[in-house]
Amino acid sequence: MQDGTSDASMITEAEHWRSRDLAVLWHPCTQMREHPDVLPLLPVERGEGAWLVGRDGRRYLDAISSWWTNLFGHAEPRIVAAIARQAGTLEHVILAGCSHAPAVELAERLLAIAPREAGREPLAKVFYADNGSAGVEVALKMAFHWFRNRGETRRTKFVALENGYHGETLGALAVGDIPLYRRVYAPLLAEALFAPSPDAYLCEPGESPAQRAERAAAALRELLERHPGEVCALILEPRVQCAGGMRMHHPLYLRRARELCDAHGVFLIADEIAVGFGRTGTLFACEQAPAADGAAGIQPDLLCLSKGLTGGALPLAAVLATQSIYDGFLDDSRERAFLHSHSYTGNPLACAAALATLDIFAADGVIERNRATATRMAGHAAALAGHPHVADVRQAGMIVAFELARNGDRRTPFDPAARLGLRAYRGALARGVLLRPLGDVLYWMPPYCVDDDALRLLADTTRAAIDHALAEAGCA
Repeated sequence: MQDGTSDASMITEAEHWRSRDLAVLWHPCTQMREHPDVLPLLPVERGEGAWLVGRDGRRYLDAISSWWTNLFGHAEPRIVAAIARQAGTLEHVILAGCSHAPAVELAERLLAIAPREAGREPLAKVFYADNGSAGVEVALKMAFHWFRNRGETRRTKFVALENGYHGETLGALAVGDIPLYRRVYAPLLAEALFAPSPDAYLCEPGESPAQRAERAAAALRELLERHPGEVCALILEPRVQCAGGMRMHHPLYLRRARELCDAHGVFLIADEIAVGFGRTGTLFACEQAPAADGAAGIQPDLLCLSKGLTGGALPLAAVLATQSIYDGFLDDSRERAFLHSHSYTGNPLACAAALATLDIFAADGVIERNRATATRMAGHAAALAGHPHVADVRQAGMIVAFELARNGDRRTPFDPAARLGLRAYRGALARGVLLRPLGDVLYWMPPYCVDDDALRLLADTTRAAIDHALAEAGCA
């Protein structure tokens, strides 16, 4: 019983909402034919911290932070209050020719905390967009258009990393390298150049992650040398290729990429949409690049932020650019201006949520607390490392991934037709944990408020979900 409602009636209520949903909604990243018989559909009534409460009355641990957006837990009261205050004053106004305090204050604060590198021109301007893919589009267009304004019309290509992901609009998809998303739309996409990923999972026998990073950097150098004067920018996900299977690389690659971009006059675009705001152990993953001239961290020319920017409360993206990039668009000609726009650019409600998010970082010691949580997560994850079909356990801050392969041999992955990830998803959901595996990779990316009891449930459920998937597929 809950609030005087019987379990049976709550289950009926959940089925009612499933039926209404499937009658009208088209869900993202889903083969809709699989709903509801193959792929469960969870009608959610509300969120409470790290938990989701379904209309069936059950509680589900949100182990993936609702697609990597939720930082401090659902319905975080300080963010809720900030949105409510702003809604009572100004819900939206066109940002072309108008201004408002939340957009200005947020830009000031983002620039103040952005990665900085000694001797390099700092990031100085903020352009708002609506979501991560749109933010990537902004950065790509800025890089291309800046060179065109300078008369360097041969610079029309972008370099991206194999296995990378930057969104699903056509521009963002063009610099992505995940066949599942890209293959169908390939005829519509601009041609990009793909450099080998520094992915540590791909290390040769006896090769260290740092050596793998150096080898990938050497390949990047050769690629840039083959296309002199043709490349606008290199775009990469610092430290973790998230949608590509939570594949992680040594931060040395970031240092080498920065050096190569400088050597070839190419912009570096850092896509920190998923890894920014404390996910990997530092506020921004770029900060983890090894020291050069006594200072750690690298600074990109264009920095893309979204997801956790608002604590997961509202859609918002920000692209941070240098003053030189901004100045490259100043002219009497409108064609030389950056005319990209979104109706909801710099929405006051989203900016207010983002300001509240930054307030929480400042007040709560979030990064230090996350590091302690990450240590506990590592302890729980270590128990799964000995599973006979877990080929790799890897971690970057509060992201932990488990790669499944037959007999733990990364050279013999399971047949994709076995759909172990889907089976593990169903098994975890039955135990009250929302996982959303990437192929045969299960991962943890919980809200920062996750406690020890929830972590124990997460670890126990992950093992049970793996065993369930293997047994159901006849692979145990």
